[in-house]
Amino acid sequence: MDGARLEARERAADIDMARDKLWEHYVFRRGAEVDELWEDLYEDREIDLIYIAGSGFDVRAQIVANSYTRAIQDVAKKIVRSKLILIQFNNYQLPVDLEQLSTENGNALEGRFSVIGEVKKIPYKASDEEETSASLVLREVTSEILACIEDPTDIVLDASSLPRVVYLALMTSILNRLIPDKDVNNPLAAGNINFQVIVAEDAALDSNIVAEDPSSEIVHIPGFRGAMQAESVQDWPLVWFPILGENRGSQLQQILNSTQIPKEAEICPVLPNPSRNPRRSDELLTEYRQWLFESGRTPTSNIIFVHESQPFEVYRQLLGAMQRFRESLEILGGCRLFVTPLGSKLITIGAGLACFEMRPQDLEGTYGVAIPHAEPTRYNARREMIVNSVPEICCLLVTGEAYA
Repeated sequence: MDGARLEARERAADIDMARDKLWEHYVFRRGAEVDELWEDLYEDREIDLIYIAGSGFDVRAQIVANSYTRAIQDVAKKIVRSKLILIQFNNYQLPVDLEQLSTENGNALEGRFSVIGEVKKIPYKASDEEETSASLVLREVTSEILACIEDPTDIVLDASSLPRVVYLALMTSILNRLIPDKDVNNPLAAGNINFQVIVAEDAALDSNIVAEDPSSEIVHIPGFRGAMQAESVQDWPLVWFPILGENRGSQLQQILNSTQIPKEAEICPVLPNPSRNPRRSDELLTEYRQWLFESGRTPTSNIIFVHESQPFEVYRQLLGAMQRFRESLEILGGCRLFVTPLGSKLITIGAGLACFEMRPQDLEGTYGVAIPHAEPTRYNARREMIVNSVPEICCLLVTGEAYA
Protein backbone atom coordinates (compact mmCIF):
# COMPACT_ATOMS: atom_id res chain seq x y z
CA MET A 1 0.00 0.00 0.00
CA ASP A 2 2.77 2.45 0.90
CA GLY A 3 4.49 1.83 -2.44
CA ALA A 4 1.26 2.46 -4.32
CA ARG A 5 0.65 5.70 -2.41
CA LEU A 6 4.18 6.89 -3.14
CA GLU A 7 3.72 6.12 -6.82
CA ALA A 8 0.39 7.95 -6.78
CA ARG A 9 2.00 11.00 -5.18
CA GLU A 10 4.74 11.06 -7.80
CA ARG A 11 2.25 10.67 -10.62
CA ALA A 12 0.12 13.49 -9.14
CA ALA A 13 3.08 15.84 -9.32
CA ASP A 14 3.60 15.05 -13.01
CA ILE A 15 0.03 15.44 -14.31
CA ASP A 16 -0.54 18.65 -16.24
CA MET A 17 -2.73 21.13 -14.38
CA ALA A 18 -4.13 22.64 -17.59
CA ARG A 19 -7.82 21.69 -17.98
CA ASP A 20 -11.18 23.34 -18.38
CA LYS A 21 -12.62 24.77 -15.17
CA LEU A 22 -16.00 26.34 -14.47
CA TRP A 23 -14.41 29.60 -13.34
CA GLU A 24 -11.52 29.62 -15.79
CA HIS A 25 -12.65 33.22 -16.33
CA TYR A 26 -14.26 34.93 -13.37
CA VAL A 27 -15.52 38.19 -11.93
CA PHE A 28 -13.90 39.26 -8.66
CA ARG A 29 -13.76 42.83 -7.37
CA ARG A 30 -12.54 44.43 -4.15
CA GLY A 31 -12.58 47.89 -2.62
CA ALA A 32 -13.71 50.71 -4.90
CA GLU A 33 -14.02 48.27 -7.80
CA VAL A 34 -17.04 46.69 -6.09
CA ASP A 35 -19.08 49.88 -6.48
CA GLU A 36 -18.14 49.99 -10.17
CA LEU A 37 -19.27 46.37 -10.58
CA TRP A 38 -22.63 47.08 -8.95
CA GLU A 39 -23.13 50.15 -11.12
CA ASP A 40 -22.50 48.12 -14.28
CA LEU A 41 -24.64 45.22 -13.02
CA TYR A 42 -27.71 47.20 -11.89
CA GLU A 43 -27.80 50.35 -13.97
CA ASP A 44 -31.26 50.95 -15.43
CA ARG A 45 -32.45 47.43 -14.57
CA GLU A 46 -35.33 46.02 -12.55
CA ILE A 47 -34.26 43.94 -9.55
CA ASP A 48 -35.93 41.04 -7.76
CA LEU A 49 -33.53 40.44 -4.87
CA ILE A 50 -32.85 37.75 -2.28
CA TYR A 51 -30.22 38.90 0.23
CA ILE A 52 -28.95 36.41 2.83
CA ALA A 53 -27.07 37.57 5.93
CA GLY A 54 -26.53 36.65 9.57
CA SER A 55 -27.26 38.56 12.75
CA GLY A 56 -24.09 37.33 14.41
CA PHE A 57 -21.67 39.49 16.37
CA ASP A 58 -19.53 40.42 13.37
CA VAL A 59 -20.71 43.93 12.50
CA ARG A 60 -18.84 43.85 9.19
CA ALA A 61 -22.18 42.67 7.78
CA GLN A 62 -23.55 46.18 8.30
CA ILE A 63 -20.76 47.68 6.20
CA VAL A 64 -21.60 45.35 3.32
CA ALA A 65 -25.37 45.87 3.60
CA ASN A 66 -25.09 49.65 3.74
CA SER A 67 -22.85 49.78 0.66
CA TYR A 68 -24.96 47.31 -1.32
CA THR A 69 -28.39 48.83 -0.62
CA ARG A 70 -27.09 52.33 -1.30
CA ALA A 71 -25.72 51.16 -4.66
CA ILE A 72 -28.91 49.52 -5.89
CA GLN A 73 -31.06 52.44 -4.73
CA ASP A 74 -28.84 54.83 -6.67
CA VAL A 75 -28.59 53.00 -9.99
CA ALA A 76 -31.39 50.43 -10.35
CA LYS A 77 -34.38 51.29 -12.50
CA LYS A 78 -36.76 49.68 -10.03
CA ILE A 79 -36.57 47.36 -7.03
CA VAL A 80 -39.49 45.10 -7.90
CA ARG A 81 -39.06 43.01 -4.78
CA SER A 82 -36.45 42.71 -2.07
CA LYS A 83 -36.24 40.14 0.70
CA LEU A 84 -33.63 39.97 3.43
CA ILE A 85 -33.27 36.47 4.87
CA LEU A 86 -31.77 37.14 8.28
CA ILE A 87 -30.34 34.08 10.01
CA GLN A 88 -30.51 34.37 13.80
CA PHE A 89 -28.08 32.36 15.89
CA ASN A 90 -29.27 30.94 19.18
CA ASN A 91 -27.56 28.70 21.74
CA TYR A 92 -24.01 29.69 20.78
CA GLN A 93 -22.04 30.57 23.89
CA LEU A 94 -20.85 34.18 23.63
CA PRO A 95 -19.56 36.74 26.13
CA VAL A 96 -22.13 39.36 27.12
CA ASP A 97 -20.57 42.08 24.97
CA LEU A 98 -20.69 39.87 21.86
CA GLU A 99 -24.31 38.95 22.62
CA GLN A 100 -25.09 42.66 22.62
CA LEU A 101 -23.25 43.10 19.33
CA SER A 102 -25.31 40.29 17.79
CA THR A 103 -28.55 42.02 18.78
CA GLU A 104 -27.33 45.39 17.54
CA ASN A 105 -26.15 43.86 14.26
CA GLY A 106 -29.48 42.13 13.62
CA ASN A 107 -31.48 45.28 14.39
CA ALA A 108 -29.29 47.39 12.10
CA LEU A 109 -29.60 44.95 9.19
CA GLU A 110 -33.36 44.68 9.64
CA GLY A 111 -33.73 48.45 9.74
CA ARG A 112 -31.63 48.92 6.62
CA PHE A 113 -33.57 46.42 4.50
CA SER A 114 -37.06 47.26 5.77
CA VAL A 115 -36.76 50.48 3.76
CA ILE A 116 -36.59 48.61 0.44
CA GLY A 117 -38.40 45.33 1.12
CA GLU A 118 -39.38 42.65 3.59
CA VAL A 119 -37.33 40.83 6.21
CA LYS A 120 -37.70 37.13 6.97
CA LYS A 121 -36.00 35.86 10.12
CA ILE A 122 -34.87 32.25 10.27
CA PRO A 123 -33.52 30.89 13.58
CA TYR A 124 -30.41 28.74 13.50
CA LYS A 125 -30.17 26.71 16.67
CA ALA A 126 -26.75 25.32 17.47
CA SER A 127 -26.82 21.57 17.98
CA ASP A 128 -27.83 19.99 21.24
CA GLU A 129 -26.58 16.43 21.19
CA GLU A 130 -29.51 15.33 23.34
CA GLU A 131 -32.03 16.72 20.87
CA THR A 132 -30.72 16.88 17.33
CA SER A 133 -27.49 16.78 15.38
CA ALA A 134 -25.63 19.77 13.98
CA SER A 135 -25.76 18.24 10.50
CA LEU A 136 -29.55 17.95 10.69
CA VAL A 137 -29.92 21.55 11.88
CA LEU A 138 -27.70 22.77 9.05
CA ARG A 139 -29.62 20.76 6.46
CA GLU A 140 -33.01 21.97 7.71
CA VAL A 141 -32.00 25.65 7.77
CA THR A 142 -30.44 25.36 4.30
CA SER A 143 -33.63 23.76 2.93
CA GLU A 144 -35.79 26.47 4.52
CA ILE A 145 -33.71 29.22 2.92
CA LEU A 146 -33.71 27.51 -0.49
CA ALA A 147 -37.51 27.34 -0.29
CA CYS A 148 -37.55 31.16 -0.07
CA ILE A 149 -35.68 31.49 -3.37
CA GLU A 150 -38.39 31.45 -6.00
CA ASP A 151 -37.47 33.25 -9.22
CA PRO A 152 -35.17 36.18 -8.39
CA THR A 153 -32.97 38.16 -10.74
CA ASP A 154 -30.30 38.48 -8.05
CA ILE A 155 -29.11 36.45 -5.06
CA VAL A 156 -26.58 37.87 -2.60
CA LEU A 157 -24.92 35.80 0.11
CA ASP A 158 -23.10 37.95 2.65
CA ALA A 159 -20.62 35.70 4.49
CA SER A 160 -19.41 38.49 6.77
CA SER A 161 -21.40 37.46 9.86
CA LEU A 162 -22.06 33.78 9.14
CA PRO A 163 -20.21 30.73 10.51
CA ARG A 164 -18.22 28.96 7.83
CA VAL A 165 -20.40 25.81 7.82
CA VAL A 166 -23.46 27.99 7.17
CA TYR A 167 -22.11 30.04 4.28
CA LEU A 168 -20.43 26.98 2.74
CA ALA A 169 -23.69 25.03 2.91
CA LEU A 170 -25.69 27.91 1.45
CA MET A 171 -23.18 28.73 -1.30
CA THR A 172 -22.82 25.16 -2.55
CA SER A 173 -26.58 24.46 -2.26
CA ILE A 174 -27.53 27.62 -4.17
CA LEU A 175 -24.94 26.79 -6.84
CA ASN A 176 -26.40 23.30 -7.10
CA ARG A 177 -29.85 24.86 -7.60
CA LEU A 178 -28.58 27.27 -10.26
CA ILE A 179 -26.23 24.77 -11.97
CA PRO A 180 -27.89 21.34 -11.75
CA ASP A 181 -25.70 20.07 -14.61
CA LYS A 182 -22.09 21.27 -14.73
CA ASP A 183 -21.52 19.67 -18.14
CA VAL A 184 -24.01 21.77 -20.13
CA ASN A 185 -22.84 24.52 -22.44
CA ASN A 186 -22.08 27.73 -20.53
CA PRO A 187 -23.37 26.56 -17.11
CA LEU A 188 -22.40 29.74 -15.25
CA ALA A 189 -25.01 31.76 -17.16
CA ALA A 190 -27.51 30.07 -14.81
CA GLY A 191 -30.58 31.54 -16.49
CA ASN A 192 -29.10 35.04 -16.05
CA ILE A 193 -29.55 34.86 -12.26
CA ASN A 194 -26.76 36.91 -10.74
CA PHE A 195 -25.39 35.14 -7.67
CA GLN A 196 -22.89 37.13 -5.64
CA VAL A 197 -20.90 36.06 -2.59
CA ILE A 198 -19.78 39.11 -0.65
CA VAL A 199 -17.50 39.41 2.34
CA ALA A 200 -15.97 42.26 4.28
CA GLU A 201 -12.41 40.96 4.47
CA ASP A 202 -10.18 41.53 7.46
CA ALA A 203 -7.90 38.50 7.76
CA ALA A 204 -6.31 39.88 10.93
CA LEU A 205 -9.72 40.03 12.64
CA ASP A 206 -10.62 36.54 11.41
CA SER A 207 -7.44 35.19 12.97
CA ASN A 208 -8.31 36.76 16.33
CA ILE A 209 -11.83 35.31 16.58
CA VAL A 210 -11.33 32.29 18.81
CA ALA A 211 -13.57 29.26 18.21
CA GLU A 212 -13.71 27.01 21.27
CA ASP A 213 -15.30 23.76 22.45
CA PRO A 214 -15.93 22.03 19.11
CA SER A 215 -18.73 19.51 19.13
CA SER A 216 -17.73 15.85 19.26
CA GLU A 217 -19.97 15.43 16.22
CA ILE A 218 -18.50 15.99 12.77
CA VAL A 219 -20.76 18.31 10.79
CA HIS A 220 -21.67 17.26 7.25
CA ILE A 221 -22.14 19.98 4.63
CA PRO A 222 -25.35 19.06 2.72
CA GLY A 223 -24.60 17.26 -0.52
CA PHE A 224 -21.12 16.13 0.58
CA ARG A 225 -22.03 13.40 3.03
CA GLY A 226 -21.79 10.29 0.86
CA ALA A 227 -17.99 10.31 0.59
CA MET A 228 -17.77 10.08 4.38
CA GLN A 229 -20.35 7.43 5.16
CA ALA A 230 -21.02 5.16 2.16
CA GLU A 231 -19.73 1.64 2.80
CA SER A 232 -18.71 1.25 -0.83
CA VAL A 233 -15.98 3.92 -0.57
CA GLN A 234 -14.44 3.12 2.83
CA ASP A 235 -11.60 1.10 1.30
CA TRP A 236 -10.54 3.91 -1.02
CA PRO A 237 -7.41 5.87 -0.01
CA LEU A 238 -8.14 9.22 1.59
CA VAL A 239 -6.52 12.58 0.82
CA TRP A 240 -7.16 15.27 3.42
CA PHE A 241 -6.74 19.01 2.78
CA PRO A 242 -6.88 20.87 6.15
CA ILE A 243 -7.02 24.60 5.38
CA LEU A 244 -5.21 26.12 8.34
CA GLY A 245 -6.11 29.26 10.25
CA GLU A 246 -5.16 30.66 13.63
CA ASN A 247 -6.67 29.36 16.88
CA ARG A 248 -8.34 26.32 15.34
CA GLY A 249 -6.24 23.63 17.01
CA SER A 250 -9.12 22.15 19.02
CA GLN A 251 -11.20 21.73 15.86
CA LEU A 252 -8.31 20.14 14.01
CA GLN A 253 -7.70 17.79 16.93
CA GLN A 254 -11.37 16.82 17.00
CA ILE A 255 -11.30 15.85 13.34
CA LEU A 256 -8.01 13.97 13.73
CA ASN A 257 -9.42 12.05 16.68
CA SER A 258 -12.51 11.06 14.78
CA THR A 259 -12.69 7.92 12.71
CA GLN A 260 -13.01 10.03 9.57
CA ILE A 261 -9.24 10.53 9.04
CA PRO A 262 -7.35 7.20 9.08
CA LYS A 263 -3.67 7.08 10.03
CA GLU A 264 -2.67 6.13 6.49
CA ALA A 265 -4.38 9.20 4.96
CA GLU A 266 -2.40 11.48 2.67
CA ILE A 267 -2.41 14.91 4.37
CA CYS A 268 -1.91 18.10 2.34
CA PRO A 269 -2.05 21.20 4.59
CA VAL A 270 -3.19 24.40 2.88
CA LEU A 271 -1.46 27.60 4.05
CA PRO A 272 -1.94 31.30 3.17
CA ASN A 273 0.97 32.62 1.15
CA PRO A 274 1.23 35.33 -0.09
CA SER A 275 -0.34 37.06 2.89
CA ARG A 276 -0.47 40.59 4.30
CA ASN A 277 1.51 39.17 7.19
CA PRO A 278 4.58 37.75 5.41
CA ARG A 279 5.27 35.43 8.37
CA ARG A 280 1.73 34.10 8.65
CA SER A 281 2.35 30.74 7.01
CA ASP A 282 5.47 30.18 9.14
CA GLU A 283 3.52 30.98 12.30
CA LEU A 284 0.77 28.55 11.30
CA LEU A 285 3.32 25.82 10.63
CA THR A 286 4.63 26.36 14.14
CA GLU A 287 1.14 26.36 15.64
CA TYR A 288 0.14 23.07 13.99
CA ARG A 289 3.53 21.36 14.09
CA GLN A 290 2.49 18.98 16.86
CA TRP A 291 -0.63 17.74 15.10
CA LEU A 292 0.59 17.49 11.54
CA PHE A 293 4.37 17.29 11.40
CA GLU A 294 5.92 15.93 14.58
CA SER A 295 3.90 12.74 14.14
CA GLY A 296 5.64 12.16 10.81
CA ARG A 297 2.32 11.85 9.02
CA THR A 298 2.78 14.92 6.82
CA PRO A 299 5.80 15.46 4.56
CA THR A 300 6.55 19.13 4.01
CA SER A 301 6.43 18.51 0.25
CA ASN A 302 2.64 18.09 0.62
CA ILE A 303 2.08 21.69 1.73
CA ILE A 304 -0.07 23.75 -0.64
CA PHE A 305 0.30 27.55 -0.57
CA VAL A 306 -2.68 29.67 -1.64
CA HIS A 307 -3.23 33.40 -1.99
CA GLU A 308 -4.82 34.83 1.17
CA SER A 309 -6.86 37.48 -0.67
CA GLN A 310 -7.66 35.84 -4.01
CA PRO A 311 -10.41 33.21 -3.64
CA PHE A 312 -10.35 32.17 -7.29
CA GLU A 313 -6.64 31.39 -6.98
CA VAL A 314 -7.46 29.24 -3.96
CA TYR A 315 -10.15 27.57 -6.05
CA ARG A 316 -7.76 26.96 -8.94
CA GLN A 317 -4.95 25.50 -6.85
CA LEU A 318 -7.12 23.30 -4.64
CA LEU A 319 -9.19 22.05 -7.57
CA GLY A 320 -6.01 21.24 -9.49
CA ALA A 321 -4.61 19.29 -6.54
CA MET A 322 -7.83 17.29 -6.12
CA GLN A 323 -7.98 16.52 -9.83
CA ARG A 324 -4.41 15.28 -9.84
CA PHE A 325 -4.98 12.98 -6.88
CA ARG A 326 -8.20 11.67 -8.41
CA GLU A 327 -6.42 10.75 -11.62
CA SER A 328 -3.34 9.32 -9.98
CA LEU A 329 -5.27 7.19 -7.46
CA GLU A 330 -7.45 5.56 -10.08
CA ILE A 331 -4.89 2.73 -10.04
CA LEU A 332 -6.15 1.93 -6.52
CA GLY A 333 -9.80 1.90 -7.55
CA GLY A 334 -10.76 5.39 -6.41
CA CYS A 335 -10.18 7.93 -3.65
CA ARG A 336 -11.89 10.11 -1.08
CA LEU A 337 -11.04 13.82 -1.01
CA PHE A 338 -11.71 15.61 2.29
CA VAL A 339 -11.44 19.40 2.71
CA THR A 340 -11.59 20.91 6.21
CA PRO A 341 -11.88 24.73 6.07
CA LEU A 342 -10.31 26.43 9.10
CA GLY A 343 -8.88 29.50 7.33
CA SER A 344 -10.10 33.02 6.69
CA LYS A 345 -13.29 33.77 4.77
CA LEU A 346 -11.94 34.37 1.26
CA ILE A 347 -9.82 31.23 1.39
CA THR A 348 -12.80 29.22 2.65
CA ILE A 349 -15.05 30.55 -0.13
CA GLY A 350 -12.45 29.60 -2.77
CA ALA A 351 -12.22 26.11 -1.26
CA GLY A 352 -16.00 25.81 -1.34
CA LEU A 353 -16.07 26.60 -5.07
CA ALA A 354 -13.43 23.92 -5.69
CA CYS A 355 -15.44 21.35 -3.72
CA PHE A 356 -18.63 22.24 -5.60
CA GLU A 357 -16.96 21.75 -8.97
CA MET A 358 -15.14 18.62 -7.89
CA ARG A 359 -18.16 16.86 -6.39
CA PRO A 360 -19.34 14.00 -8.66
CA GLN A 361 -22.70 14.53 -10.33
CA ASP A 362 -23.71 10.90 -9.87
CA LEU A 363 -23.00 7.95 -7.58
CA GLU A 364 -21.02 6.05 -10.19
CA GLY A 365 -17.81 8.07 -9.88
CA THR A 366 -14.55 6.55 -8.67
CA TYR A 367 -14.02 9.31 -6.11
CA GLY A 368 -15.94 11.29 -3.51
CA VAL A 369 -15.65 14.77 -2.00
CA ALA A 370 -16.48 15.65 1.62
CA ILE A 371 -16.17 18.73 3.84
CA PRO A 372 -15.85 17.47 7.44
CA HIS A 373 -15.97 20.17 10.08
CA ALA A 374 -16.04 20.29 13.89
CA GLU A 375 -18.58 22.99 14.70
CA PRO A 376 -17.56 25.28 17.60
CA THR A 377 -20.07 25.94 20.35
CA ARG A 378 -18.36 29.03 21.77
CA TYR A 379 -16.77 32.08 20.16
CA ASN A 380 -14.69 34.82 21.72
CA ALA A 381 -13.13 38.03 20.44
CA ARG A 382 -12.39 41.54 21.64
CA ARG A 383 -15.37 43.80 21.07
CA GLU A 384 -13.21 46.83 20.28
CA MET A 385 -11.32 44.90 17.62
CA ILE A 386 -14.58 43.94 15.90
CA VAL A 387 -16.12 47.40 16.12
CA ASN A 388 -12.94 49.15 14.96
CA SER A 389 -12.28 46.80 12.05
CA VAL A 390 -11.76 48.56 8.72
CA PRO A 391 -12.45 45.76 6.25
CA GLU A 392 -12.28 45.75 2.49
CA ILE A 393 -15.44 44.67 0.72
CA CYS A 394 -14.84 41.82 -1.72
CA CYS A 395 -17.38 40.51 -4.21
CA LEU A 396 -17.39 37.28 -6.19
CA LEU A 397 -19.94 37.20 -9.00
CA VAL A 398 -20.19 33.45 -9.52
CA THR A 399 -23.13 33.13 -11.94
CA GLY A 400 -25.27 35.36 -14.12
CA GLU A 401 -25.34 37.73 -17.07
CA ALA A 402 -21.60 38.38 -17.05
CA TYR A 403 -21.02 34.73 -18.04
CA ALA A 404 -23.68 34.71 -20.76
